[in-house]
Amino acid sequence: MPSERVQRRIEELLDQAEEAMAGEEWMRVRQVAEAVLVADSENEDAKTFLAMAERADEVGTTSHREPQTESASIAPRVVELPTGELDTPTSFANDRYRVSKFLGEGGKKRVYQAHDTLLDREVAFALIKTEGFDQTSKERISREAQAMGRLGVHPNIVAVLDLGQEDDGTPYMVTELMGGGDIEGVLEEADENRLSLERTIEIGKAVCEGLQFAHSQGVIHRDIKPGNVWLTTDGTAKIGDFGLAVMTDRSRLTREGMMVGTVSYMPPEQATGGEITPKADLYSLGAMLYEMVTGRPPFLGDDEIAIIGQHINTPPVAPTWHNGKCPRPLEALIMRLLSKDPAERPDSAQDVYNALDAIDLTARGDTVEREGTSLDSLAGGVFVGRQREMDQLKAALEDVLGGRGRLVTLVGEPGIGKTRTCEELATYAGLRRAKVLWGRCYEGGGAPPYWPWVQAIRSYIREIDPDELRRQMGSSASVVAEIVTDIKDRLPELQPPPQ
Repeated sequence: MPSERVQRRIEELLDQAEEAMAGEEWMRVRQVAEAVLVADSENEDAKTFLAMAERADEVGTTSHREPQTESASIAPRVVELPTGELDTPTSFANDRYRVSKFLGEGGKKRVYQAHDTLLDREVAFALIKTEGFDQTSKERISREAQAMGRLGVHPNIVAVLDLGQEDDGTPYMVTELMGGGDIEGVLEEADENRLSLERTIEIGKAVCEGLQFAHSQGVIHRDIKPGNVWLTTDGTAKIGDFGLAVMTDRSRLTREGMMVGTVSYMPPEQATGGEITPKADLYSLGAMLYEMVTGRPPFLGDDEIAIIGQHINTPPVAPTWHNGKCPRPLEALIMRLLSKDPAERPDSAQDVYNALDAIDLTARGDTVEREGTSLDSLAGGVFVGRQREMDQLKAALEDVLGGRGRLVTLVGEPGIGKTRTCEELATYAGLRRAKVLWGRCYEGGGAPPYWPWVQAIRSYIREIDPDELRRQMGSSASVVAEIVTDIKDRLPELQPPPQ
């Protein structure tokens, strides 16, 4: 049985086969179906597509019409296909770029490995598919070249080496060849589809540097994901494929409310057609870090709509739920990046880089005190000797957020760190949008009955609307008001409870 990740790739390929079938591109249908059967030899859908393509060949249907437009909801990914049956050109640009092999095809490009005979180097040659494209699609292709060209040369952005047109007017783009493949491929081959924490942080920092530079040039990528982060042969990570990029000093080409991007990594504001800022890229980076740590995206669903709905409405499960080795500072940073509200995310890619750089994987348990907000403190470090207890407490909180109520007691000798542990849990709970109420008392006489509960309930009822308080407490309000008299002030019409 294929893994979950491979199954997702198979579904993507089958979607491509269906689109190709609708356009009567039978050679393309055959190629994609055979690619699926390589991964899953018993896939019935792929067998059906292949049989249909063979029947089309028998009756002489030979249309090779290209898709009319790029998908508006999911950015196509370059997928390797069997090369033996492809009609691969031998060269481009008047024989300057001599083709070595076909690398793959997406919704808007065919990509080849080629040798630049003028400068004697290996490159990636992308032939842009424009047949049947409307003006917006053509402008988007042009925009990608402009965006990448505007970024110039940066060590963490795939460099554009050449732009031009073939004799028939087909545009092309030449970029550096990334010999290490993309992060998506690395994840597919990794144990449990996850990377080591060291490698995750290293890649995350490289992406941050590329994003910080792009954002400083007024370019927002809008489709950060493992498939768009590439590796050189020495393992350096670089951001590529700016096909959905927005330049902030130009008008948007997409229609108002139009959704673009890849759903597994899509920020809520992008899914709903809202304002796109550099913090949209930070959310996508958070989703990518989540997957590198846990082996799966933050949200899964039966279809794109289900996943998008979770991005908009559902808090993600903490990464430690899937990988207990994830240190708390990294987990907290990922959760901040995945905040629904852009204002609650880090301010910039540089801030994310700094947070990643501050994580010391060799010193789990060391306290790192930082100035700033409690969220900044949470992202900065862990405290001595309480990781096991914190993991249990955070797991209990995740149960609560999933609708399973819990009562947990934390017991220990004085001075052992109970208060500090509670403070850490409260900070984490605030990150998870939980309501945190405090009540305190000490051993010894003099405290009123139920004093911690009285304090917690008081702090709650002071902030809530009386009508909502009345709805929530229902018939128990008069009983609780005997202990927390503040309720009578908020709900003066309460009748005394029965004796």
